[in-house]
Amino acid sequence: MTDSLVVQATALRALHRPGDPLVLPNAWDAGSARTVVEAGFGAVATASAAIAQSLGYADGEGTPAEEMFAAVSRIARAVTVPVTADLERGYGLPPVELVQRLLDAGAVGLNLEDSAPSDAALVDSQVQAELLAEVRAAADAAGVPIVINARVDVFLRAYGDPAGRLDEAIRRARAYLAAGADCVYPIVLADPVQLRSFVEAVPGPVNVLARPAAPTLPELAALGVARISYGPGLYAATRAHAAHLLASVAAGGPLA
Repeated sequence: MTDSLVVQATALRALHRPGDPLVLPNAWDAGSARTVVEAGFGAVATASAAIAQSLGYADGEGTPAEEMFAAVSRIARAVTVPVTADLERGYGLPPVELVQRLLDAGAVGLNLEDSAPSDAALVDSQVQAELLAEVRAAADAAGVPIVINARVDVFLRAYGDPAGRLDEAIRRARAYLAAGADCVYPIVLADPVQLRSFVEAVPGPVNVLARPAAPTLPELAALGVARISYGPGLYAATRAHAAHLLASVAAGGPLA
């Protein structure tokens, strides 16, 4: 099993190409994961918010860890492409256990965010770098080069003076890459000028959240982005469409 995980982790890492980004419409269950693969995407990412809501929990580590990993496992079993899991801030698990649970679930990548689920406050960057370094060491010990995507929540949490957020995000991103992260994710950063500055200042692949305020996929590629995520967007759109269909049925109309 370790050999196959190594192959998948290596494949996932190779898909992070600046200018030719990995596009990830995030899944929340086995069925949505299969649909992502059937549409031609080369990897599957989970969205913690989508999984949480589909299981009846709130985002922000409201889902018990065992249920989150069970959901990731169902997704990984349903597809043959690499799977990367959104694991929020790790559910308080020791890094060795976090990595082992990830691998036991069949996933070869993970997101870790640098704000606390309890109060949304940013974690000290050194504390976060130490966590990332421990996760990398645990992955090395397990013999699987998992892909660590380090989320940078400076813009999401509207941290500090707006004029200093870009510099703070760059500082954190550099520290996280130095600690062993493979990719950095300045979530909700959408301004193309700031994105270009961030990409040019950070010595590693950059992940951007696709949303209406963000540049288009071709524009993000031209900015040098290496990974584009949709977060819970696909789940939200699916629920909205289901609500439309149900309203039609409730009004005596067709399921259309």
